[in-house]
Amino acid sequence: MRVKLLSKCPVCGSGLEIVRLRCPSCKTTIENSFEYNKFMKLTDEQLQFVEMFLKARGNFKEMERELGLSYPTLRARLESILEVLGLKDSGKRQDTIEVLEMLERGEISPDEAIKILKEED
Repeated sequence: MRVKLLSKCPVCGSGLEIVRLRCPSCKTTIENSFEYNKFMKLTDEQLQFVEMFLKARGNFKEMERELGLSYPTLRARLESILEVLGLKDSGKRQDTIEVLEMLERGEISPDEAIKILKEED
């Protein structure tokens, strides 16, 4: 039985270290201090969101239809994932550009764009 990889100690909450890898086929074992993939930090729910985001090719309109969630909710989930991955851009200018690009691609309406930009102020 396989268990999902833990990233935090269940006793004290400190980060865990990967120190052993084993080939299930030939039983070769490699010991060292291995790095976590940054995606291992995401919860199952966050990973499902990333999969859906990729499947929809980043189209929030499609995700809204598929998940029944509003744009602000989807955006908040994406922002939390970016933060966990260390990719959050705090620059307001970048957010404005993204909103305008979404508007240009027809992913959001002009009214939605105005609402989003006002919320950022």
